[in-house]
Amino acid sequence: MTSYRTWATWKGEHWGHLKLSNGPEMDFSAPPALHGHPDVLTPEDAFVGAANICFQMMFVWAAERFGLDLVSYECEAEGFVKEFLDQTSWMDRVVLRPRIVVRNSTEARVRTALKSARKYSLVAESIKGEVVIEPTITIVEEPP
Repeated sequence: MTSYRTWATWKGEHWGHLKLSNGPEMDFSAPPALHGHPDVLTPEDAFVGAANICFQMMFVWAAERFGLDLVSYECEAEGFVKEFLDQTSWMDRVVLRPRIVVRNSTEARVRTALKSARKYSLVAESIKGEVVIEPTITIVEEPP
């Protein structure tokens, strides 16, 4: 079984420091609305970011697998928090909005790759809430 490790250290107040097993390190805090600090990684941003980058890596893999000539890929991700009366909350929905440009293909082929990317995205498959994919697909036709 594969595992991934991180180490979090409290730095005082609402500050922490995160070290990832792959090397990067960064400070983090709660969101400003929850007594945290602005302009720094938050757990909520990390959660939505993890879904976004995992889906991107799986789409690149699927594009290669399906022989797509990928010109560009950008994706905005947005997470929606559902709050409950007892002051608990959870990420109810994550919406991924990839903007994809491919050369000499079809929208159907890109959608097949999107479906495959969604299926094999470890993070998306691990989310309790709904994961929605709202793609914008552009096909560029160039002569051979």
